[in-house]
Amino acid sequence: MMSNTALIASDIEAYLNVHENKDMLRILTCGSVDDGKSTLIGRLLYDSKMIFEDQMAAIEKDSKRFNTTDESFDLALLVDGLQSEREQGITIDVAYRYFATEQRKFIIADTPGHEQYTRNMATGASTADLAIILIDARHGVQVQTRRHSFICSQLGIKHVIIAINKMDAVDYDQSVYQNIKKDYREFAENLQFNDIRFVPISALKGDNVVNESANMTWYPGSTMMKLLNTVSVAKDKTHPFRMQVQYVNRPNLDFRGFCGTVASGDIRVGDTVKTLPSGKESKVKSIVTFDGELEKATIGMAITITLEDEIDISRGDMLVRPHELPSSSRHFEADVVWMTEEPLHVDREYAIKMGSKSVYGYVENVNHKVDVNTLETFDAHQLELNEMGSCNFAVNEAVQFDAYDINRTTGAFIIIDRLTNVTVGAGMIRHSLEGKAATVDTKPSAFEIEFNALVRKHYPHWGAKVIG
Repeated sequence: MMSNTALIASDIEAYLNVHENKDMLRILTCGSVDDGKSTLIGRLLYDSKMIFEDQMAAIEKDSKRFNTTDESFDLALLVDGLQSEREQGITIDVAYRYFATEQRKFIIADTPGHEQYTRNMATGASTADLAIILIDARHGVQVQTRRHSFICSQLGIKHVIIAINKMDAVDYDQSVYQNIKKDYREFAENLQFNDIRFVPISALKGDNVVNESANMTWYPGSTMMKLLNTVSVAKDKTHPFRMQVQYVNRPNLDFRGFCGTVASGDIRVGDTVKTLPSGKESKVKSIVTFDGELEKATIGMAITITLEDEIDISRGDMLVRPHELPSSSRHFEADVVWMTEEPLHVDREYAIKMGSKSVYGYVENVNHKVDVNTLETFDAHQLELNEMGSCNFAVNEAVQFDAYDINRTTGAFIIIDRLTNVTVGAGMIRHSLEGKAATVDTKPSAFEIEFNALVRKHYPHWGAKVIG
């Protein structure tokens, strides 16, 4: 921090340039109720000197009113901002906090541990690069530990840090740490994690969070902060170029650009791109941003692309390289997290939103649902609130996607109730079912049936079928 402070004092523009070019790591904290997730984040911010004086004063004041830790300063209040959270000493909503070190920038999401808020936890996991899964050293691996680990695995998180917290409550006993580590490794054998690290900590006392612990000299590994600063997630984002068009910018007759955020890969001026679903090809004429034109754009950048040829491109279309095509289908299998009290119904029509593209479709079949505590699968006909399952979907027009395991951005979608416009579920596409299902258009919606009946009654000379 001292070098950054010195740079701010001497050359603010140089500091801003260094800070802007740091890579970003998105972190999720999860685990059972009262495992210390909020306290851990508070400790990271506090020991990293990332809390402003006015925040400190407010937390000290609120600690006297809401404190649930028997300490004079309750670090959990830094992220538990809702009144009900502070009164009960639990996390309900997902709280996002930003901080930075000299090595990189972080966005950290504190998610609830209660089973009834599983949908909130899944929301936080959907954009995370790394998960910190906390385990209370007094209780070991719990039901919610397994539940959250499974959800993290299903949502494509490849890197996890298992933080065995509250080591101070077990007298920093090494055998407790080793037994929990063994139990979790056995459970995680069937999960899709590439990188699992273990660290014994005390978030309340600060042991092995930012600073090394004098109470656990038997632990040879790195502190939590060192692991966060050094973990590499770059290989997880090496995907082919994908960009969905969010807006067609036509300010005058001389400019027609296609705006969007680069979902994966990179693109350069002069590269050949194919537009989907039309299949037309052209070359990139320019890459325009708010700060000026670029020669190259990479993942996460908001850009406007102009092409050398006039091609009909609309919102929701996808720009790709001709030799790196995604799947295109009206039928696919996906894992679904259901997020509302009204259960998922087979054959009910929903709006399906994939990035900036919206289509209509329905669930043809629920293949099975998963007991996220035991990882067992069961036959099911619908999904209830907070349940996960595998479903076959059919939509009214072909959509372009990659399998979620390959590309989390282009393989994800949300399910929206058409009547209330409420997001009722989130899905992760596993693979295409093209050729394995009937054509969607053969199943008209209720509106189409009613409309066509009225047309046949009053305007028989128009024909038997008008829409659908």
